[in-house]
Amino acid sequence: MSTLPSISDHINEKIINKVIEDNFAALAPFYFTLTSNWFVRAYDHWKDIDKFVIIIYLIHQDLIYFRQNGLKINYETFYEKKSIEIDKINISDISKDLGIPKESIRRKVLELEKQKVIKRVGKKIYIVRDTLYSAKAVDTLTEVVNILHEFNKILKKEKLVNKVYSVKEIILAIKENFSYCLYQFNKFWFIYINRWRNELKDLETLGIGMVVVINAVKNKDFTPKKNMRSFHKEVMGSDSRGVNAMSISEITGIPRPTVVRKLKNLIDKKYLHINEKKLITFNAKDSAFITTKGMVNKNMISLSHFIYKVFNQIRIINS
Repeated sequence: MSTLPSISDHINEKIINKVIEDNFAALAPFYFTLTSNWFVRAYDHWKDIDKFVIIIYLIHQDLIYFRQNGLKINYETFYEKKSIEIDKINISDISKDLGIPKESIRRKVLELEKQKVIKRVGKKIYIVRDTLYSAKAVDTLTEVVNILHEFNKILKKEKLVNKVYSVKEIILAIKENFSYCLYQFNKFWFIYINRWRNELKDLETLGIGMVVVINAVKNKDFTPKKNMRSFHKEVMGSDSRGVNAMSISEITGIPRPTVVRKLKNLIDKKYLHINEKKLITFNAKDSAFITTKGMVNKNMISLSHFIYKVFNQIRIINS
């Protein structure tokens, strides 16, 4: 650090939220790429997204310990650990924090033990090195960096900052204070998935729906206005092509019969639409539209907090 950081150099959280609201169309492809791809990767690990979330939750306990003790762990050191040790596992706490019934948590933890993903020694639980490495946030890190880089470009365009950090600079800054940045991302992500779990009841349904959403958002013919309010309306029904159940199954790895069943649920609730060619499009109606818009608005407030914490940290590291 060549100079001491100034408090006045911090980007205010309310300003960040306004920038996101006013420029949502520019950020949306990067944001929805992260959300869609995360569920695909999560399911790919153990064919059960909740199992992956439980592992991330357990890893997060280590991050909380680092934060409580003022420790800053870089990327290489964090993943060089032989295993992660958690003092004890409390099924009730995990159930409450993740919004998953206690019996489901208990069953999935036992299954993870049998799969040798985790191991118990007395009251302590260990996440073995292979598990830690398999949960390595490589692609997630890249996608988060892309969001931050695009956001930085918008800030420069609006003359709120003087510099646009390169993708490489952002990655190196995050890796330098990795435990802090991952802690902040996990906080954001647990809030995100818990909101949708309360609405849709399971994360596989959300992952399936996100494939349809990203298909609409990245449609080359979709050219929405900049702000979030316009985007909400214009994205609905913007994809005339749609995607079929087989393609969603191939992308997510979720068996086709499960995809068909969960798609039917989303269609019945009017989150998605099926056309005469049996292709699925993102066109939420009535209460589903109100819920979707509300969820995105709330999640952008949470994203603003994450960016406030991490982007300002990146500026300090690069000052």
